[in-house]
Amino acid sequence: MNVLFEDGGKFHAGRILSEAEASLQVELDSGKRQKIKSAQALVRFDKPTPAELMAWAQAQQDGLDLDLLWEFAPEDEFHFDQVAADYYGGTPDAGQRAAILLRLFGAPHYFQRRGRGGQFRKAPATQVQAALAAIARKEEQQRQIEAFAAELGAGRCPPEIADKLYQILFKPDKNSPEFKAVALAVKQTGHGALTLLRQAGAIASPWAFHMQRFLLERFPKGTDFPPLPVPAFDAPLPLAAAPAFSIDDSATTEIDDAFSVQWLDDGQVRLGIHIAAPALALTRDSDWELVARNRLSTVYMPGDKITMLPDALVQAFTLEAGRDCPALSLYCTVGPELQPSAFETRVEQVRMASNLRHDQLDTLVTEQALDADPAAQPYPHARELAWLWRFAQALKKGREQVRGKPERAGGVDYTFRIDGLEQGAEAATVRIEPRLRGAPLDTIVAELMILANATWGGWLAELGMPGIYRSQSGFGANLRTRMGLKPAPHQGLGVAQYAWCTSPLRRYVDLLNQGQLIACARFGKTALLQAPFKPRDPLLFAIVESFEDTYKAYATHQSALERYWTLRYLAQQGLDSFDASVLREGAVRVDGLPLVFTAVGAQDLPRNTRVRVRISGTDLITLEVFGSVLTQLDTPQQATEPAAESDEEDDAVALAAPISVAVDSDEPQPEADAAVQQAS
Repeated sequence: MNVLFEDGGKFHAGRILSEAEASLQVELDSGKRQKIKSAQALVRFDKPTPAELMAWAQAQQDGLDLDLLWEFAPEDEFHFDQVAADYYGGTPDAGQRAAILLRLFGAPHYFQRRGRGGQFRKAPATQVQAALAAIARKEEQQRQIEAFAAELGAGRCPPEIADKLYQILFKPDKNSPEFKAVALAVKQTGHGALTLLRQAGAIASPWAFHMQRFLLERFPKGTDFPPLPVPAFDAPLPLAAAPAFSIDDSATTEIDDAFSVQWLDDGQVRLGIHIAAPALALTRDSDWELVARNRLSTVYMPGDKITMLPDALVQAFTLEAGRDCPALSLYCTVGPELQPSAFETRVEQVRMASNLRHDQLDTLVTEQALDADPAAQPYPHARELAWLWRFAQALKKGREQVRGKPERAGGVDYTFRIDGLEQGAEAATVRIEPRLRGAPLDTIVAELMILANATWGGWLAELGMPGIYRSQSGFGANLRTRMGLKPAPHQGLGVAQYAWCTSPLRRYVDLLNQGQLIACARFGKTALLQAPFKPRDPLLFAIVESFEDTYKAYATHQSALERYWTLRYLAQQGLDSFDASVLREGAVRVDGLPLVFTAVGAQDLPRNTRVRVRISGTDLITLEVFGSVLTQLDTPQQATEPAAESDEEDDAVALAAPISVAVDSDEPQPEADAAVQQAS
């Protein structure tokens, strides 16, 4: 005797070896023996063989008319044998019974199972109609998916996929037919999604590709600000005693910091570091504070930026020349030995005398000019700048003593000037202007910002006021820079603690810390009672975690766009051969350009070896550079190994790798940190 039974939603047939009151021992054709309950035995038969019965029933069921079966099935609950008898007439054989059972079981939109004994109930007519419509839609969708995949495989991109191109690549709905079509085409052709779509002509603009990739991830609702009124603060502020001036690039609109210098009668100098004070109006959980908390930072990229705050709000607080601007000011007294003391923090208005632009003054404000007679210099605030230069050098020397070694000298920063971007990225031209790192104006700004951030961080800790700190510890490959809620040394800067406080118009951490500092300045030792954030506030922990992730993503996007425009620059200038230095893992850094790539022939050379390289091709989508070493310019013995790899080098090497997309794999997000640059 044989039996057809159901187990785990599947039907099997086998030979009955033994039978008890409530169970059977069955042997399948595979030789496997299985114990089943008597209720699972749905069809018993002598012949044909189990395999023959299953094959016949499965072939037969496809020809059974479901509409007809549903039409004459009883309205109440029924056994499948009833329908088999009505359909075939008389007494159906085992194969016919099995075919009916499989057909009823395989059509849940027509027939609902009622337990495991072969009982069914037909579905209501409205449910059947809805199910049939859904099946028809699914079948049509599948035909559409297959048609889309065929188009992609033939090198054509359907408009439906082109319209959702970036969503498919970077933030896909994996249940959408467009995504399924791309995934099917990838499987059928063996090409990656990016390659497939490029061959189909779907990606018309590499610049738009990189922008949309970033915007879908970080600004899925767009970059527009909500239509909220610009906030104001009512409390009158005293006016600072001395006018101030700022030092920024000409493209800077968010002027956060400025300086004032007063010569006192006793030969000492009173230095003021003045920071724009939007925290006066952007109180915790206010509408614009929530906007800033969501964005966390301004996003910078060549030729454009996405600001943390709207332009109208920035203009209300930016330290623009010719205005009295609300500011959080740090004052200190500096004697002839150039050691700061008697620190004081004030909330006040500062009269802005000038906005100096270092790209206009770098050629004038040189070390030689700063050491010469200020009265003979053609630039404004010459006396103040000369004193600030000496003071900044003293601050730097003191930090280097704490660090135990001098900061690495030299290095180049690059400014990207994109002309004609408003006409479209593909029509724009790029200029890359190198600028030696550590220029006098840069040093002045960086050292004063480090002084303010370290001093204010220490003051917050002294008063027990919560704040967000940035610390750095470890050596070489173990060097780690972290954000946290406890003051800790910043080894790279050589300070006991460091809290970002000097860029509140473009960085949320600074805005938060500024709100805490304003409470300290106004209420002193009782400030904790009035502070926006109290100790152990769970929101602080969430902000730290979110800020680190977001800031890293913004920096990665900036680096990617700088690499894109660098590759565009190579093409526009017709450049292909360069001198370079070997880094690691076969990567080389090109002289005079912000470009690192993996060069064939460099993988076995010691780090810092000088080579001549040739670039044979670039890819504006993946940001890959293809090149090789032409010749070695020095011997391995002449090449010197640097003491430790820098975070900046790690980022450059990481960015030299090609990008990937969501259809294929997740993209790594390298970390960026250049401490002294970030200080300013």
